[in-house]
Amino acid sequence: MALSSNSSTSQDSREKITIQNVSRSYESTQALADVSFSVAEGEFCCVVGPSGCGKTTLLRAIAGLDDPDGGSILVGGDPVTGPGLDRGMVFQEYALFPWRTVRGNIRFGLDRPACDCPDCEARVRELINLVGLDGFEDAYPKELSGGMKQRVGIARALAVSPEILLLDEPFASVDAQTRDRLHVELLDIWTQTEQTVVFVTHDIDEAVTLADRVVVMDANPGTVRSTVPVEIDRPRQRTAQEFLEYVARIRDELGSPQEVNEASQ
Repeated sequence: MALSSNSSTSQDSREKITIQNVSRSYESTQALADVSFSVAEGEFCCVVGPSGCGKTTLLRAIAGLDDPDGGSILVGGDPVTGPGLDRGMVFQEYALFPWRTVRGNIRFGLDRPACDCPDCEARVRELINLVGLDGFEDAYPKELSGGMKQRVGIARALAVSPEILLLDEPFASVDAQTRDRLHVELLDIWTQTEQTVVFVTHDIDEAVTLADRVVVMDANPGTVRSTVPVEIDRPRQRTAQEFLEYVARIRDELGSPQEVNEASQ
């Protein structure tokens, strides 16, 4: 797949996700403290920060997989009270079923009674083509590379056409060349689906490559330090001066470049 050469996709100004004063503690550890920001409809938002800043906890709370101790999370104006078909999540550790093929893993979300898809097999074929896995429909996860496994995870998350796609450091375990290719493919999928995306990463270069806006977090406890709109046309060149200036700005906001983004040193 190839990303269109058009400039960045414009997003709706309406808030799709609203996070209001969210806090979360685990025993004696406070993961999040008074976190507030919003994500516009159709926006590609990246969340960056050091280990322990609560990025994954926040994403799980948006997905409805974890309950905040305080504050609220709204999706489309409605409180999040649990998981829903309007939100699809892609995990860092793939989370594929080893006994299911590529087709079977993607089909998983469509096998539920809530599915109203008139032709599920056609939907699966469409998704396999969308993520570039034609010819691997009957392969099992053990036969796939890391990048291919994440494509399956993305396709499975997209199966029920969620309005929001949540990704938790999905490319952290793949090599740099594969990661670059997956960036292009993910942006291509986002351009086609016009979904709202929240993408968690510790890599500043990755965030500037992908995001319309970057939310910068502090740790111990996790709080929002700032938000940085990335006003660069796509596709973005990592060697361009403007790109490097954004990376430097976010690194400066974080204050801990060695811890947060070893890859960009």
